[in-house]
Amino acid sequence: MFSKILIANRGEIAIRIIRALSEMGIRSVAVYSEADRNSLHRFMADESVCIGPGEAGESYLRADRIISAALLTGAKAIHPGYGFLSENAEFASLCEENGIAFIGPSSELMKRLSDKTRMKEIAKEAGLDTIPGTGILSSLEDAKKKAAEIGYPVMLKARSGGGGRGIRLIESDEDLEKLYPIAKGEAEQSFSDGALYIEKYIMPASHIEVQVLADEFGNAVSFAERDCSMQRNHQKLIEESPSAKVTEEERAELMEKARKATISMGYRNAGTLEFLFSNDRKFYFMEMNVRLQVEHPVSEILSSIDIVKWQIRIAAGIPLSFTNSDVRTKGAAIECRINARSTGVIEEIHIPGGPFVRFDTYLEKGSVITPYYDSLLGKLIVYAQNRDEAIRKMRAYLCELQIVGVETNIEQQLRILKEPSFVSGTYDTTSMEAIR
Repeated sequence: MFSKILIANRGEIAIRIIRALSEMGIRSVAVYSEADRNSLHRFMADESVCIGPGEAGESYLRADRIISAALLTGAKAIHPGYGFLSENAEFASLCEENGIAFIGPSSELMKRLSDKTRMKEIAKEAGLDTIPGTGILSSLEDAKKKAAEIGYPVMLKARSGGGGRGIRLIESDEDLEKLYPIAKGEAEQSFSDGALYIEKYIMPASHIEVQVLADEFGNAVSFAERDCSMQRNHQKLIEESPSAKVTEEERAELMEKARKATISMGYRNAGTLEFLFSNDRKFYFMEMNVRLQVEHPVSEILSSIDIVKWQIRIAAGIPLSFTNSDVRTKGAAIECRINARSTGVIEEIHIPGGPFVRFDTYLEKGSVITPYYDSLLGKLIVYAQNRDEAIRKMRAYLCELQIVGVETNIEQQLRILKEPSFVSGTYDTTSMEAIR
């Protein structure tokens, strides 16, 4: 097992990882920007290193500075969390070159799976249904030709996209002419990769994903599906597990298909297979996220399995000690993402507590919310014996959660939880359009 691990991230996920390391008896190293010099994750870690100014491009995205911090402190491994460099194959390769374990898939595997068009071919070979689509587009004219063959509407997507960036709904040639250069430019700016492809637009549909863990010995485990359909501008707001739309038989089949696909890909560590669940009750594979997901706690609280600890164990060469039959799928878990809608200083904060509830956050009185990073303040997660009880529980704890000093989306989350389509479990990825 590693004696010391550096966390190449900030905010709530950095604290989540530091806590796991503390429980495992592993020393932690935090990196922080000048804007985060008073942030909680810096002081919770056993050691900390400043890696640059507030701008992410000069700090948390500087692979060279993070590697230097690891070498300086003697860290034996790096946990990238999510976002920033977590899906950057060059960073993983740099870790490997310097004798530092990267807690995630290998750089070679990451390169192979990060190409979403190539990933679709791999998924087909693994027995998964995929959305009709194209390879990489060579030009706007090529895009028009391929879109006409598939039939409008279509989705224009960035090969290296994520977080809703580099993706546009296209309903006509005119849309394509206008949005193709915008999507390409956004992809180049966000991912240094302007390659685009097209997929058939399947609506109405639900966004369903399956968390997996896989070790180097050919073992893989899948978790009950998460429903991430409550989203705006392709940004998720609420996740729940299991989905109210999926039957027990469909769940068992999906989990087994995901497990087998993970093994056939030769995958290692934590990952997530994402699907669109259509009205004809087919799961269309979209992509695989080769990192820890923001919403991993909803699977943890449902299954009672610590995914972060298992990421670390797998990276250390420890085989999985459980199978799919050991993964709890009963009950209901819900996660609400609490986002900032303004910058400022946290004047007061009250975090609710109780059985089977957690609030993953980095906030404390005096925390400074800057414009440099993602707006996520924390994630409120609850578990209950059934979905109705989980919804009531989440409403109660959202009402109790108090964050003073910045505007948040707590009221919006309460409105979603009262929306008839959410209460009935019939919502899809378009349902947020009716909620303000």
